[in-house]
Amino acid sequence: MLRFTKQLDYGLMAMRYIAERQGDATVGVRRIADEFGIPAELLAKVLQRLAKRGLLVGQTGPRGGYRLTLPLTAVTVGQVLRALEGPVAIVSCMRDHGECAQASGCTLRKPARKLQAAVTNLLDTMTLSELGDADVPAALAAK
Repeated sequence: MLRFTKQLDYGLMAMRYIAERQGDATVGVRRIADEFGIPAELLAKVLQRLAKRGLLVGQTGPRGGYRLTLPLTAVTVGQVLRALEGPVAIVSCMRDHGECAQASGCTLRKPARKLQAAVTNLLDTMTLSELGDADVPAALAAK
């Protein structure tokens, strides 16, 4: 099953929350954790990883917290996913550089690559600002 992990879910929620509230100040971990009812310790680790990858900037001290480095329109779901989870791989052989004991007789390799490309394309073109839209993104609209 293809699904978002808690870390990715928390990261996406937190980045949108920060964008909506940062103004000229940073937004603290505790404030975000309290808003969503999630563990502050786990959220702190998620935000640290996003900051390490350059999607957020952190500030320490009594007025410490996080702020976005880019607007939501410039950050994709794929960037956040890779920052928190690593490479996108819908099946393990896509993650393991194509090395698989069943590779010679596998009939799913080509379809899996097509799915991988489509999922990656969608994640890399959907911005965080689109996550709040009521409309279905153009990439998902029925054709």
